[in-house]
Amino acid sequence: MSEEDIELRLIKAKKMAELAKKIQTKSKEKTSREIVLEHLVERGDEVLTKAEELYPREMKIIEEKLAELIKTGEISTITGGQLLGLLRTLGLHVPIETKITFYENGKFISFQEKLKKSIEE
Repeated sequence: MSEEDIELRLIKAKKMAELAKKIQTKSKEKTSREIVLEHLVERGDEVLTKAEELYPREMKIIEEKLAELIKTGEISTITGGQLLGLLRTLGLHVPIETKITFYENGKFISFQEKLKKSIEE
């Protein structure tokens, strides 16, 4: 083998190592959805999931913008209520199931059961 062949192989090996390193760093970067999920509190993940089911295209854009704001430090946490309010402001209606329960005598009872008991008494 000539010296040029050896040099070419070394250059190719270096390039391949650089490409492999780039691929590893890209795969470790978090997606905008993951960044937003880490900062959601108080049923925020539930609101996000439901909104993604109903409005997948729009939510992709919203998630990217929210991730940008989180990265710049303008937003630290987002509650489920805040996210729901933002979506409604943007014209996206996301119905969230809400239950009212009471803790009574060592167990949880629904609002409906509580009303029945109070009517019977």
